[in-house]
Amino acid sequence: MILTAKIFTALVALLHFFFLILEMFHWDRPLGLKVFGHKLEAARSSKVLAANQGLYNGFLSASLVYGLYKGGQIGHQFQVFFLICVVVAGVYGALTASRKIFFIQSLPALIALLLTYFYPDTVASHIKSFF
Repeated sequence: MILTAKIFTALVALLHFFFLILEMFHWDRPLGLKVFGHKLEAARSSKVLAANQGLYNGFLSASLVYGLYKGGQIGHQFQVFFLICVVVAGVYGALTASRKIFFIQSLPALIALLLTYFYPDTVASHIKSFF
């Protein structure tokens, strides 16, 4: 179960690194236009905003990678916190832009979060910290 949690968290980190690449470097290029379904003119006018959003996706990715690398309780806390951030960002995107965002962004992060939060080594510590 621990390995599955780490794999899902790594996939979420990779997904957000891919978002960084798309939003910072391909927003107004054929790949970005195809993935996001924008017209060239709209993409050019929003390029700076997309690059900023891409940078934030990079921070999410780096934070998840750090949590995986660090391990232990601190690494676990990093993973849980930033997976929650990804889920919330995806839900907000689904509510304000496209429902598809929930399935692309939030659902993988939610699966990773549930696996990470509840893997056997930490269940007892969560119960203790709750009380």
